[in-house]
Amino acid sequence: MDTIKKTIERIGAPDQVVRKAAEERQKCLTKPEGSLGALEGLSVRIAGMQGSLTPRAEPGAVFVMAADHGVCVEGVSAYPPEVTAQMVGNFAAGGAAINAIAKAVGARVVIADLGVATELPRDMAVHRRKIAYGTRNMAQLPAMTRVEALRSIASGIEIFEEELAASPFAIAAIGDMGIGNTTAAAALASVFTGRTPAELVGRGTGLDDRALERKISVVERALALHRPAARDPIAVLAAVGGFEIGGMAGAILAAAAHRIPLVVDGYITGAAALLAAALAPVSKEYMIAGHLSGDRGHGFMLSTLGLEPLLNLGMRLGEGTGAALAMGICKAACAVLSSMATFETAGIGGKL
Repeated sequence: MDTIKKTIERIGAPDQVVRKAAEERQKCLTKPEGSLGALEGLSVRIAGMQGSLTPRAEPGAVFVMAADHGVCVEGVSAYPPEVTAQMVGNFAAGGAAINAIAKAVGARVVIADLGVATELPRDMAVHRRKIAYGTRNMAQLPAMTRVEALRSIASGIEIFEEELAASPFAIAAIGDMGIGNTTAAAALASVFTGRTPAELVGRGTGLDDRALERKISVVERALALHRPAARDPIAVLAAVGGFEIGGMAGAILAAAAHRIPLVVDGYITGAAALLAAALAPVSKEYMIAGHLSGDRGHGFMLSTLGLEPLLNLGMRLGEGTGAALAMGICKAACAVLSSMATFETAGIGGKL
């Protein structure tokens, strides 16, 4: 679709001149060089992304994309599919973990329905981009058509663009909601990382050992049936993906096109990041790994992307919670680079 193509064409590399200048400024700040650890490198990365020696990480916006998954009929989740719609309602009412954490870091929550299996109330404040009432069962059929896969990515781009135009933000994060989506994420990750389903599939919302083995088998069957290849990322999404995963990949591409840092959350968003990177490798330069998820396999995703997580708190909720929390770290990193005095301006002697 033209929207996707044009967005990818607009993505350029971060500003290396500014990045180098930021590195030099870090050396002059009133602290021993390297003493702020990962904050220093993070500030340099964000400066390069934004092309500014006074980078900003506020205000922020967290994009939570929701959709259902037909593969749930295979018994891959501990929760019923109707929980997806119920949780979307909770997001809209401000009662979820993502609402609490986003508020704490000064970010707004943007909710989008890409494929929830039921109609949402008309007065609910969500972006309505429903492509279908959930995907099909990927263990028996392609999860979606190629056209639907393209629509999901384009929808994510459009939602991002609309929110940016309505109320600009300096940093963004992505989050997910969709019962069964860890199964789709594992299948996508297997294709893009080259790891086996057994290495990637986790317990999701709390599967017991027997259900975990069944889930691994479902992913193996789906991959054997469709044989998706990483060289055609859209085909991979169509075969074993989810509408919300496509939407999040679109948001990543849009963020990169606007030179806006994008904080990736956990397992599901990691799959979306792999998809975005397969479509536009340079988009990785605008991704920040918010945290290392407690879900098995997330580390393989981050290592494939070449990203180091900012936090490791054992979080595995999704919703964008880990990414939102990491936004506070990004704000601090930007403040260090922008606000600290140098040895010269403070009149303090430097290193001998």
